[in-house]
Amino acid sequence: MNGGRAFRVIDGHTHVASMHFIPPEFIAGAAANMAAAGEMSSGMRLSAAQIQGVLQAQYADDYADDMVRAMDLAGVAQSVLLVPDFTQVLACELSIEEMALRHHQIRQRHPGRFYVFQGIDPRRGRAAVEFFESTILDYGFEGLKLYPPCGYSPSDPELFPFYEVCRDYGLPVLLHTGPTSPVLEFEFAQPALIDRAAREFPKVRFILAHGGVNNTEEAALLCAYRPNVYLDIAGFQTALHPQGWKKHLSGLFAMGISHKIIFGTDWPLSGLTMSLQRCVAELTEDGGPLAGRPMSEIEAVMGGNIGRLLRQRIDSSSRLGQKATELL
Repeated sequence: MNGGRAFRVIDGHTHVASMHFIPPEFIAGAAANMAAAGEMSSGMRLSAAQIQGVLQAQYADDYADDMVRAMDLAGVAQSVLLVPDFTQVLACELSIEEMALRHHQIRQRHPGRFYVFQGIDPRRGRAAVEFFESTILDYGFEGLKLYPPCGYSPSDPELFPFYEVCRDYGLPVLLHTGPTSPVLEFEFAQPALIDRAAREFPKVRFILAHGGVNNTEEAALLCAYRPNVYLDIAGFQTALHPQGWKKHLSGLFAMGISHKIIFGTDWPLSGLTMSLQRCVAELTEDGGPLAGRPMSEIEAVMGGNIGRLLRQRIDSSSRLGQKATELL
């Protein structure tokens, strides 16, 4: 599954391409932005409605079968599936509980290929903390996914019980940063908003999703000076740089924080501009921003860093035994 490469590739930021998990309103907003930009990757000028149709057609892989085939072609060994919780602000086809069950079923269908970070809106209250812990115990999920543009700060004290669970089980927290569909708020998507939580929970590793693409200087500073803060490069093809995304990432990799950088594609949205196979190849092959970097750095970015975070998970049976001891 490595495509003949000397390093193991783990895509640290993906989603199941299914309308079961993403609100139509979210897609409509993204389509409006693309229409305003003027063209798709094909160079064709399309209306927002036409683009929305193109996007929704991409979201028909309900059990990730096509995704696994694309991973095989690209030499991607494993991927992290993220389950954002939009249900408090946008209408969704499934409840968050149904989404968790479906992701568990996807993992059973494709054993060994996926990790899952469960999304939770903290405004759900104490019952949501118990639900999140149940996804760890019942399904073996490996992390927490937050979407602050839904209207909350990632350092809101309402999230602290969730971070306590992540600390106790050794799970990472991945939070969206930067712009998103225009139907949501950008106010809470600034990387620096995680700083309080990172200080309060030094044993929890926080991943700034898209931090290597948007607000990069701020995200990179946090990674350099907070031992438990990381960033991913998901959506790197959209980086706003006058000389293109490769020049942007070359600058990022030159900052000396490659031990904190995680490869991610934001599949399936990345498929609008290039295949998964091209995503991997254009990063690492001749002319790519990782070409010429030390092999140890390439290995770290393309899978080693996220793999290390995932390996820090504490076995649930050990954690339950510790809880029982604490109660005595």
